[in-house]
Amino acid sequence: MIDPLVIAFGLGVGVLVGLTGIGGGSLMTPLLIIFAGVPPVVAIGTDLAYGAVTKTVGGWRHLRQGTVDLGVSKWLAVGSVPGSLLGVLAVNRLHDRYGSGFDDTLLYAIAGALIIVAATVLCRALFMPHLLERERHTVALSPGVRAGAVGLGFVLGGLVGMTSVGSGALIGLALILVFRLTPHRVVGTDVFHAAVLLWSAGLAHWVTGNVDLLLMGNILLGSLPGVWIGTALITKVPAHGLRPALGCVLLGSALGVLTKAGVNLPAAVIVGVPAGAGLAAFVLHRLRGTPPVAQAEAATA
Repeated sequence: MIDPLVIAFGLGVGVLVGLTGIGGGSLMTPLLIIFAGVPPVVAIGTDLAYGAVTKTVGGWRHLRQGTVDLGVSKWLAVGSVPGSLLGVLAVNRLHDRYGSGFDDTLLYAIAGALIIVAATVLCRALFMPHLLERERHTVALSPGVRAGAVGLGFVLGGLVGMTSVGSGALIGLALILVFRLTPHRVVGTDVFHAAVLLWSAGLAHWVTGNVDLLLMGNILLGSLPGVWIGTALITKVPAHGLRPALGCVLLGSALGVLTKAGVNLPAAVIVGVPAGAGLAAFVLHRLRGTPPVAQAEAATA
């Protein structure tokens, strides 16, 4: 059956994924649980499965636009793919042994980390502009960088396999803070890598019977045009505007994860808090004027 509400969720989240690389698991899973009444395990599995298709479309678009660092994506995937498979296996074992209490503990920890990350990204973009000068278009793949990418991918891949959260938000954070890529390269690399990661995790959940194919089809009806729209818009969004946008979406992801953990947050809070942070960032930017880094970006564009 066609469900207009689920299609609308897919459209909105698809635009966010295409534009920022973030929002898939961190927002869609809570939306399915809260508003569509989907059981959590099925919501996680279906979310990962639809995300694989959506981010494949987005990743291909970003690759054509030149916003993907293939080297970083490859070495992250070397760790994240086996990590995600182990995560799916672990969540099934831990559910059998401890029940849903384990999920709540893990989700609270992830939500807390995302709130800290969102605050860090926003403060870095708005109040520490000198740090932005360290951003780079690509990363030199030394042995240490490759090993770090594999290890980081393994840990975050495990979290994605267990909760569906983090393929965009947490990997995107690593690309910002660890690899220091420019915002457009963060989004493109994040989406491209997530496509690989989500195929492995989504197929594992499908094998274990956690994917609702009808629900997945409804989401895709909205998310595929949404991600196409988002990726088309990214080249029209200036980097100095995309940085605080990434922070706001991370904040929204954190609130979405809290609702997934059982915290009763109304939809107005989940939408209003990130929107308020974005408005504050816009006002501060207008009062401060165009920063030197943005001027340099405009001159080289």
